[in-house]
Amino acid sequence: MNAAPLWTGLGLVAPLGARVSGRPPDRVDGVSIDTRTLAVGDLFVAIKGDTSDGHDYVRAAFEKGAAAAVIDEAHARALLGAGALYVVKNTLAALEGLGRAARARSKARIAAITGSVGKTSTKEALRLVLSKIGATHASAASYNNHWGVPLTLARMHADTRFGVFEIGMNHAGEITPLVGMVRPHVALITRIAPVHLEHFASVDAIAEAKAEIFSGIVKGGAAILPRDDAQFELLAKRAAASPAGFVLSFGAHEGADARLLSSTPDGEGMRVEAEVLGRKLDYRIGAPGAHHAMNSLALLLAARALGADLEIAAAALAEYAAPVGRGRRETLALADGPCVLIDESYNANPVSMRAALDLLGAAQGGRRIAVLGDMLELGPKAREMHAALAEDVERNAVDLVFTAGPLMGELYAALPERARGGHGATSADIEASVVAVLQPGDVVMIKGSNGSRMGRIVAALREQSAARTRAPA
Repeated sequence: MNAAPLWTGLGLVAPLGARVSGRPPDRVDGVSIDTRTLAVGDLFVAIKGDTSDGHDYVRAAFEKGAAAAVIDEAHARALLGAGALYVVKNTLAALEGLGRAARARSKARIAAITGSVGKTSTKEALRLVLSKIGATHASAASYNNHWGVPLTLARMHADTRFGVFEIGMNHAGEITPLVGMVRPHVALITRIAPVHLEHFASVDAIAEAKAEIFSGIVKGGAAILPRDDAQFELLAKRAAASPAGFVLSFGAHEGADARLLSSTPDGEGMRVEAEVLGRKLDYRIGAPGAHHAMNSLALLLAARALGADLEIAAAALAEYAAPVGRGRRETLALADGPCVLIDESYNANPVSMRAALDLLGAAQGGRRIAVLGDMLELGPKAREMHAALAEDVERNAVDLVFTAGPLMGELYAALPERARGGHGATSADIEASVVAVLQPGDVVMIKGSNGSRMGRIVAALREQSAARTRAPA
């Protein structure tokens, strides 16, 4: 717990636009919308979602030690006496007000990150780098939507030196209000890729939506763009028309401000040679994969724009490890020896799927096994995008492929017979086959969109490994 509170009880009234029922707490040390992760002393905000209403959990929040709760007028009578209540017209609007108040009081240097792929890993790496310099606050997990962004802002202490915010979208117009709350000094776009094409007419339309991140940038701030993407000129034009004072780029392109010269595997990481703002750098990243090398260029530009020393920032990347579900490696215990799991189960699109297959292809060991679920929201060309992955499977010498879902059925049909491990309508249908097929020395990579539920196979493999570890010798 910080010596100073995150918020004082009376200091919450104006930002929330609330009337108070009961005695307000002296201090609040956190903000939560989920009783499963709520800590003692938190402010619980009862958000109404698509499938649940936080008002149903207010009493449970107080039982777990919440200092107070934010509720709407419609539930005020029913919850009277449950504890200290801040009563508002709309709880999400109140959370947004609290987020704006946190940003207004803050003197922190702020970065906002969006992109079709690599948002969370870049955010986590930048968090690591900046934390070497001063108190750094960043989005938890992928809290990048209409409730995640204001929640992350509301949790930012007044004495924070750096803030790193992830901003996502599924439709045009969603980034503008979010970045308007964050008001970053640095706005970074990782990549533009055919993601959410179900909601966009073209990849250019996706780029236009991502470029909304420049609308909220602090005057004189820095816009950081992917130089190698086909939409670079479009993004550069939008950035130049924004309040940004600097437009910087990263990539392999000779005109990039942060240019990748080489990246090679180095144990469980990557060795990178780059030229960043005219300075040659040679550093190591603690996570494997060429995509991490490229993302590192973007975050080094961001760190420098926020005031960090480039050499210190680059050296810190040796401590970086891929987040859970985004390429993290772990050793699994099998009956006769270990195998390696590459957990890419958090999400998927054609660009990240190819990067994951490249990561598998670079792995050293026995058989290379890919377990792949449907990539969702790809629009009318989804089936051919899945089938096209057969070239990447072949290029990376993947020995065996298991697929789940109707779209991945297109890939399975395009594979040579020798590479077909099994196909099912859902991840549950192939789980037992994947668990049974693994042998010591294998490297298995699991990936798919969230809706494909590939995480259940990861969980099954971990449980099997843990059971063997627990078993008496």
